Amino acid sequence: MAEPLSSWLDFLSKQGVPVGAASASESAAVMPPNLLEHGFISPLIDQGILSISGQDAINFLQNQLTNDLASLDEHHAQLSGYCAANGRLLATVLLWKSGESILMLLPHSLLAAFQKRLQMFVLRAKVQLEDVSSSMAAIGLGVAQQHPLDLAGLPAQTFDLSASLDGQLIRMPDAVGLTRYLWVGPQEHAPALWAKAAAQIDITSPAAWHWTQIQAGLPQILEPTREKFVPQMVNFELIGGVNFRKGCYPGQEIVARSQYLGKLKRRMQLATTNATMVLPGTEVFSDADPGQPCGMVVNAEIGPDGRLACLVEIKLELLGSNIHLQSLEGPRLAFGPLPYSLEASS
Repeated sequence: MAEPLSSWLDFLSKQGVPVGAASASESAAVMPPNLLEHGFISPLIDQGILSISGQDAINFLQNQLTNDLASLDEHHAQLSGYCAANGRLLATVLLWKSGESILMLLPHSLLAAFQKRLQMFVLRAKVQLEDVSSSMAAIGLGVAQQHPLDLAGLPAQTFDLSASLDGQLIRMPDAVGLTRYLWVGPQEHAPALWAKAAAQIDITSPAAWHWTQIQAGLPQILEPTREKFVPQMVNFELIGGVNFRKGCYPGQEIVARSQYLGKLKRRMQLATTNATMVLPGTEVFSDADPGQPCGMVVNAEIGPDGRLACLVEIKLELLGSNIHLQSLEGPRLAFGPLPYSLEASS
């Protein structure tokens, strides 16, 4: 697995960014309490970037992923999932075109296994897979309305893509009143963007970006949750990650069956709790059905208010009961609305 260049990490360290802290286990001090008023910039050093190139790249990925790559163009990014044969997600990715290649953003911890599995199906196709994490950087930006960001070429609509500051800038779904962007480009150009943006907004760790991802209702599969959920269990079709009219891909029949045969009984919900830390894959329990877990934490991060925000996959019929982390004696979860409707799309 390619790691970020030491020069990029050294630069971040000099900027006061704790480069070893990327999740809820870090000190809450690195997430400013006035994050929502000032906005933030986060280096996504826990994310990797995979490049797929070659004349057969689109057709190859079309047969592997849950979304329709035939509709992908140079001005838009898209979410997509990679499923096992049982229809359960092995990875969730954000992908877009960059020159002659397609780039994918996903956790460093999953990239090597993801690349190896894709490589097994290349066969005679003219496709090259390359981990470019050591030469490229990803940066997350959250912009508050009262502090607009002075950067050229900011894309206007969700998942729009534009060239900006020698890289590519993607408009991500807004969250908690913040307009959010993802910049990806060569690591040698990242300090210029960082210096320009950091003069206007707060510097934070990757946890701030992931907290806003949770608030936006955007799940990311991590190692503890690999092969735990069909896409609908984490609302993936509701956020544009699944196309039900495209051709076959691994697990496609099961994903389609989950969509069209009966009402979905499990969904991902947004919750908060006073717990200090919880890991993805942690089970949750209901006092209405105490004998077995009723769901699982997908992602979790401590927010600027000190409370833990979680995306939780859960049996819908138990939502009205008391739901606790880890056991019936664990911290109680308070559920709130997601920023999108849970009505399934066709």
